[in-house]
Amino acid sequence: MSVPLHIHPPDYQIQPNDRFSQLQQYPVLVWFTGLSGAGKSTLANAVETALFQKGFKTFVLDGDSLRSGLCRDLSFSQVDRFENMRRVGEVAKLLLQTGTIVVCAFLSPFRADREIIAELVGKDRFLEIFVDCPLEVCEQRDVKGLYQKARLGEIRDFTGIDSPYEPPLQPFAIVKTAELTLKDSIEGLLVKILPKIKY
Repeated sequence: MSVPLHIHPPDYQIQPNDRFSQLQQYPVLVWFTGLSGAGKSTLANAVETALFQKGFKTFVLDGDSLRSGLCRDLSFSQVDRFENMRRVGEVAKLLLQTGTIVVCAFLSPFRADREIIAELVGKDRFLEIFVDCPLEVCEQRDVKGLYQKARLGEIRDFTGIDSPYEPPLQPFAIVKTAELTLKDSIEGLLVKILPKIKY
């Protein structure tokens, strides 16, 4: 959708670089993608906590929190999933302009949708992290019983069951949560993320 002709971007007196300098950090969008139950939210919150404790300004955007507010009018159809991702991308873009390091945990099953977000915020700021976990392990971890409901037909368009998941082709990092401890996963990710955000 194009921007109406009478809408003009504001001319801010304080530029993003001014905020980056004040905060002494470069903002990035750390994007966790993977199947439901893979461990995205756990990793996202642990990474944010680790960065926060190191003095960085951070914020987590999580699928459930967005869908209970900003995106609660959307279904899980492919069209609405695209719109959900578009809204998340716009929110993340605004937060990045404040200098905030944004950490996202979204299933985001389609490569095209993730590519649009990368283009929106800037590919150099989009750190795509593939939370790689076998489907059978994700089902074992499913305390909400979502996979079982999907297999019974009670939930439709459920990723991994009757809707596809497209893994990243060239992710910034891969975390195999069925093989690594949370501590080892976070330590490995911080080694990669910190050089990207240090001012």
